Amino acid sequence: MKCPYCAYHDSRVVDSRPAEDGSSIRRRRECGECGKRFTTYEKIEEIPIRVIKKDGNRQAYDRNKVLRGLIRSCEKRPVTSEAIESIIEDVEKAIYNSSGREISSTEIGELVMARLRKIDEVAYVRFVSVYRDFKDLDSFIEEFNNILNESE
Repeated sequence: MKCPYCAYHDSRVVDSRPAEDGSSIRRRRECGECGKRFTTYEKIEEIPIRVIKKDGNRQAYDRNKVLRGLIRSCEKRPVTSEAIESIIEDVEKAIYNSSGREISSTEIGELVMARLRKIDEVAYVRFVSVYRDFKDLDSFIEEFNNILNESE
């Protein structure tokens, strides 16, 4: 690590501890040349995930879009904020553990639906009806029948 005072290229770590937010490490260093101390922060480099939309456009993954969709589908349902947060965290883990840096919006929707279905079937149907953009009542009834058949 280069010293900010004398630009010497070597320093030693005097103290190391987690930063206040817990997402990084705070290190106190001492320059091997001038002896002055300075602080550095080390954090994990996050790989930006790109979402491929249905029309082929690409945009940065936005956690808030997933959150808004879940909140709408869980409105007036006995689904806790913690459960919604848990779904989002599980989906994000799956996204970051996938091998690529791009994922389709369809895959994200499928990940959300699989988790939401286990928590609340009504919220699941609401989410699916918006996500799959049902054009008519027959499509909606077909999905509803699939849920009933799998529940038995």
